[in-house]
Amino acid sequence: MRGLLLLVLLAGCATQKPDPIHDPGAVIIGEVGDPRNRAKLHTELASLYYSAGNYGVALDELRMAQTADSNYAPTHGMFGLLYMELKENSRAEESFERALRLSPNDSDINHNYGWFLCQTGREPESIKYFLQAIRNPLYPAPWRSYSAAGVCTLKTKQAKDAEAFFERALKLEPDEPESLLNLGQIRYRQGNVGEARKLVARHNKLVTPSAESLWLAVRIERRLGERLQEQAFANQLRRRYPDSAENRALQRGQYE
Repeated sequence: MRGLLLLVLLAGCATQKPDPIHDPGAVIIGEVGDPRNRAKLHTELASLYYSAGNYGVALDELRMAQTADSNYAPTHGMFGLLYMELKENSRAEESFERALRLSPNDSDINHNYGWFLCQTGREPESIKYFLQAIRNPLYPAPWRSYSAAGVCTLKTKQAKDAEAFFERALKLEPDEPESLLNLGQIRYRQGNVGEARKLVARHNKLVTPSAESLWLAVRIERRLGERLQEQAFANQLRRRYPDSAENRALQRGQYE
């Protein structure tokens, strides 16, 4: 989920930079440029280390970015993501809020703060930040925030509102995997099994099927009376995810 819902899209620097992730021997010699460019450089490097799971080095890079330019909003937004990953929630919230004071319309920061709120039990509060991200006409991926809003709305048991968010996401990006799967779940519960089947099939073609998507496929085929297809998906679930909750439900015969 993190890869889908957390946006670490940072502005690049004009100067070509070494790649410390794929070339550990790479070094940066004699940083040049104004403070803002140095902040961009270190923040971008921090995002690379963050994505690679090297949080200590990412934190060091962010501190250098902050030293270069303490008012560069993406640095504080990246601090928020990192502290969120480290479960330092008070620091994460402080960082996100500072980032938004500096750049209140930044879509990535709004999206990530919304996801932070969703993950810390404040789902209703998160929605306004996803919607703020979407309002920015320069936001390149508004469907991600619609999808995230749908996921967080589902957690509050408001299936109708969540359905609308997923539909908006898919109208903008028909191949958005998270929305396909979640809308498929909703259609299945509504009894629209044919539509659910189409949605989960498209999801499973776009990304590696998850235990959740395979389990939905099993139940869809079972309800349609397609025993061969049901068995094929059940076999995939057993083989790929033997320790999953979905496979345990399959073994117990608890289909609903």
